[in-house]
Amino acid sequence: MKCIIIEDQAPAQRILQKYINNYGSIELKATFTDAIQALEFLKQNEVHLIFLDIHLPKLSGVDFLKSLQNPPTVIFTTAFPDFALQGYELNVVDYLLKPFSFARFLQAMSKVSLPVGEDTNSLAEQNESIFIKSGFEHFKVDVNDIFYIHSDNDYTEINTLAKRYLSSESLKHWENLLDEKKFIRVHRSYIINVNCVSSISVNDIHLNDDIKIPIGRAYKNKVQGLIESF
Repeated sequence: MKCIIIEDQAPAQRILQKYINNYGSIELKATFTDAIQALEFLKQNEVHLIFLDIHLPKLSGVDFLKSLQNPPTVIFTTAFPDFALQGYELNVVDYLLKPFSFARFLQAMSKVSLPVGEDTNSLAEQNESIFIKSGFEHFKVDVNDIFYIHSDNDYTEINTLAKRYLSSESLKHWENLLDEKKFIRVHRSYIINVNCVSSISVNDIHLNDDIKIPIGRAYKNKVQGLIESF
């Protein structure tokens, strides 16, 4: 996903650039201090997401957005709360009130849809880490350190080499997010990292020699395909 920042304050630019870099699944193409520069850029370049300040020199963020015939997804960033209603009337996905935290940035990004033709698997393939929301914190985790995920009705357990994270996201969420070439669902309650498989029996898969994962009846063909791919 390609994004730009339109923000005339250097500290706010740096915070957004840092958050975007930490998020990992979006590519920052350019940063602008006024909207007129951004208009010229948009004529020649594809952009999926704009982080847009409202109070800008020459042309306000609101007027800039109104001038776009087919605007990309927009997240307003501003120090003034008075424009929140107008922002939603313009179909922006969120309204970040400065100064905002990384957790609040992640909340805004959770509302952003992928561009047509993209999917979450393609993003997972490009990035080696993901953020896992566990409790009130977001943890950056290397996907290669995840060896299995277990669903237990109300939450999922993401088990890594060093730690276990409890998440309110569904098992389907993780199935869609992670690279299907590396992570497969072998049971209605389990997803495994294929690189951690040490052996496979009729009804179980053993990970790292000492962890036994059941194979669901509906997933036996998929497991058989895994055996044949080794």
